[in-house]
Amino acid sequence: MTDQVGIAVMGASGRMGQMLIRCIAESDLAHLTGVTERSGHDWIGADLGEAMGGAHTGVQVYDDPLDAIMTAQAVIDFTSPEASCAHALLTAQARTVHVIGTTGFEAAHLDRLEAAARHATIIRAGNMSLGVNLLTRLTQQVAAALDAEFDIEIVEAHHNRKVDAPSGTALMLGEAAAAGRGVNLDDVADSGRDGVTGARRPGDIGFSAVRGGDIVGEHDVIFAGQGERIILRHIATDRMIFARGALKAALWGQGKGPGHFSMASVLGLG
Repeated sequence: MTDQVGIAVMGASGRMGQMLIRCIAESDLAHLTGVTERSGHDWIGADLGEAMGGAHTGVQVYDDPLDAIMTAQAVIDFTSPEASCAHALLTAQARTVHVIGTTGFEAAHLDRLEAAARHATIIRAGNMSLGVNLLTRLTQQVAAALDAEFDIEIVEAHHNRKVDAPSGTALMLGEAAAAGRGVNLDDVADSGRDGVTGARRPGDIGFSAVRGGDIVGEHDVIFAGQGERIILRHIATDRMIFARGALKAALWGQGKGPGHFSMASVLGLG
């Protein structure tokens, strides 16, 4: 086990937290050192395996992130923007690799992450899957090849418990499309259509969100021109793809040094 990377998971009882725990348990390259939950949660102080209804594992559930971070070589974090920023301060102090799959960040949050990345390796992505990161690269290339006569619309669908819209993945795709056209996404994004909105502005990048049932994640990038459409699509059917990607990032980050990286770097896509 000494050759394995010790990993802490933030938010153990959540859907992604439990996926990450399973993924790490199945890996020959990593082992779980600790997990966290919010203060007052029933799991605090318990053995993780027993809390999950299984056998004793020797991994404790903490309510103080520092207790989990100090014994780990990497932290995987799918929590909330404010929590991830607080964790980043601690991982920067501990010089621990911090993999962030949290979405919904605002500019002020990103500034805090950039400050932390001056001292630690931060790998952040709105989506950790290989397929989505390839889709992001394709979106940029197609957007660069087509002029503004092709409208760009990003349609995303997720389960009914998702709290942010557009999704982090949709925004990744929007940033890629904007980069392909050499514009700033903030200047051309359109995600607030309701009522009589008037005609679409040329050059806008539109976002549409669907929420329902147990949809894991579906994303279409539509390039709509006169008489033709190009549609790039990714459909996720198993959340384990995100856990595997996050684990891959945690392993890749070992020895990389300070910086704010993306999954494109992890996957060798630039």
